[in-house]
Amino acid sequence: MAENTGFVREIAHRIFAAEFKESNLQVKEGSDQYSPQYLITPTGAKVNRVFIVGTLTEKEDVGSEAEFWRGRIVDPTGAFFVSAGQYQPEAAQVLARTTPPEFVAVIGKPSTYTTKDGNILTSIRAESMHVVDAATRDRWVVDAANHTTKRLEKLYGNEPHIMKARLHYSTNVEAYRLMVAQALETVRAR
Repeated sequence: MAENTGFVREIAHRIFAAEFKESNLQVKEGSDQYSPQYLITPTGAKVNRVFIVGTLTEKEDVGSEAEFWRGRIVDPTGAFFVSAGQYQPEAAQVLARTTPPEFVAVIGKPSTYTTKDGNILTSIRAESMHVVDAATRDRWVVDAANHTTKRLEKLYGNEPHIMKARLHYSTNVEAYRLMVAQALETVRAR
């Protein structure tokens, strides 16, 4: 019988590229170096992992000593930037072998980088990556739309991370509803 170690993997949130790109509020739970870090999004998601599906449009090996791959993945709302290297060997192999354009599914950790001029850039450190078909991409768009809509409905709740999102972003709910509608339209048009 397997021993229960108490380890529970964080849920991988479905988030559109447009929302992910606007996310720049980081919070850490706990005070030690292993405490989880979260990215709070404009719709109030408290994200430690994301699940995205889109079209890999570009890739590049930017490593100097070892392979380190960067890719650009597009969904109906914008682009994600994804990276994978020696610590994510399976994801790096998929990125290395895949020739754009190709639909891919990625689970990974959000990462932020602050530029010298103070801009915060978001990207995803891939944990896993798989080539998928158009039907899988379409299902993900519908799922991401549903998850985004549910978060918008809860945006005026009193959970601490939701209140932080409201204060930090002053989220334009109507703009996000329009983004969701436009994303769903791309699935209907197929």
